[in-house]
Amino acid sequence: MKITWLGHGSFRIEIGEQVLLLDPWLSGNPMLPEVSHDAAVAGATHILLTHAHFDHVADTLDLSRKLHVPVVGQYDLLSFWEEHEGIATVGFNKGGTVDLGGVHVTMVHAVHSTSFGTENGPNVPGTECGFIIAGEGHTIYASGDTDVMADMKIFNDLHAPDIGILCAGGHFTMDMKRAAFAAKTFFDFKTVIPCHYKTFPILEQSADALVAGLPGVNVIEPEVMEAIEI
Repeated sequence: MKITWLGHGSFRIEIGEQVLLLDPWLSGNPMLPEVSHDAAVAGATHILLTHAHFDHVADTLDLSRKLHVPVVGQYDLLSFWEEHEGIATVGFNKGGTVDLGGVHVTMVHAVHSTSFGTENGPNVPGTECGFIIAGEGHTIYASGDTDVMADMKIFNDLHAPDIGILCAGGHFTMDMKRAAFAAKTFFDFKTVIPCHYKTFPILEQSADALVAGLPGVNVIEPEVMEAIEI
């Protein structure tokens, strides 16, 4: 398995025979140089979308068309897109699990918000979510954008993820200290990868507090476009 940070909350996950793009934000992403865009998405088989804020959804439609791959996410928005934008989708909802060619993805709850701007004001399509991704003998909890929540205990009891990809930049999501609390209180991760930080000055710039709060856990501060092999 290879997990590659594309900056901010975006990842490329090579798992089983699939290449999943999680919230791929390319255009305008200050952490991902344009020269790396093609390599970031090469060979993708699916796009996973946690919610509709611009820094997660901006490139979704264009990438789905360009790469000829389906978008996987909440039914409300995706069924509309399939009908009106002509893209392929795998729409489901919280508690549901889909089989993406041997990789099983379960949609779980998150606590955040979701919208994108239109000429008539904000459009609020569905709700925010996270994903449990299982394959190659590993289970990943990709939190999406969220705060700490007691639901996380249920995720661990049902799925026992060994890898956590956790938003931890603060201001818009939980920060490093809160992410550490969530990980040690509700999960038994072997590996934790922080994200949604460093992108802007308003966000946390270091994962030191996460590392300090999780002794015995392999906390990996990712580097953009450098694959983490697990």
